[in-house]
Amino acid sequence: MERETQFIGQSAAFQDAVERASQAAALDRPVLVIGERGTGKELIAERLHRLSARWDRPYVILNCAAMPETLIESELFGHEAGAFTGATRTRAGRFEEADGGTLFLDELATMSMGAQERLLRAVEYGEVTRVGSSRPIRVDVRIVAATNEHLPALADAGRFRADLLDRLSFEVITLPPLRAREGDIEVLATYFGQRMAAVLGWDEWPGFGPRALAAMEGHDWPGNVRELRNVIERAIYRWADPGRPVDALNFDPFASPWQPVARKPVPKAETAPATAGDAVPVAASHEAQSGPVSDLRAAVDGFEKQILSDTMARCRFNQKVAAEALGLSYDQIRHALKKHGLNQ
Repeated sequence: MERETQFIGQSAAFQDAVERASQAAALDRPVLVIGERGTGKELIAERLHRLSARWDRPYVILNCAAMPETLIESELFGHEAGAFTGATRTRAGRFEEADGGTLFLDELATMSMGAQERLLRAVEYGEVTRVGSSRPIRVDVRIVAATNEHLPALADAGRFRADLLDRLSFEVITLPPLRAREGDIEVLATYFGQRMAAVLGWDEWPGFGPRALAAMEGHDWPGNVRELRNVIERAIYRWADPGRPVDALNFDPFASPWQPVARKPVPKAETAPATAGDAVPVAASHEAQSGPVSDLRAAVDGFEKQILSDTMARCRFNQKVAAEALGLSYDQIRHALKKHGLNQ
């Protein structure tokens, strides 16, 4: 089923949010879109672009949560050839791609503090610098960002830059959850039901029975509109008699008397990429040995080589990140890698 960009709903809370987005669209200022999962943050962001003077320019989307921390700066600002292992050619970042248009940053709260600092400079001065370069590039980009977190609380806890929050919060549009949208549940359910019935080739839409309507209104909808759509479409395709109103809903598709029993996960070694300030774990095989050491220099060199090898692997072979994790300068880590033959 095709992606829909239209808004369905009649509640005052929902209409107010859409109207605020329409008003903010004409202003060339940053906008934050806040809301629970499934409330339509992506649709509001696209509306802000389509109703703006930038409507015919690029609309670029980046999901910050989908990008590894070590790559998000390269994805946002681009990189020069040779900036890190695997960077075989120069690549423009999302800011350059969105020049003249809008950059939508989804899941903003997951962005690392280092990336937030560079984002602040880009928003403040309209300049980006590719990773591995010292030459700034001028860009004209409008920022729209979305999150399901309460950013002021994260800023108070030191997990989000307060100065970046100040810069991005010219307008904040908070979308109401479905449970707060009075009268919209049945409207949305009918819309999704009619579409699914058409897909299945039903001759006409029979509507919903009283049990189904009561169940809809009594459900909390933690997944909001996205969850509602899944529940309704699943109910339609499972309904055996298109001539009668649909009167059975299944809110939990995993519910089954034969569902597997959850098992306790087996502890695994830490594999998350290192960032600046992280302590570097020492491999168990290189812990203090109880036996005597006959060649201290060789033992120290072997230990140093193992630490470098492990850290580079954890940092996805990004020398800059590995250097910060070990408290070394870029030149120092390059010298150490060359010394141990690890710079291949």
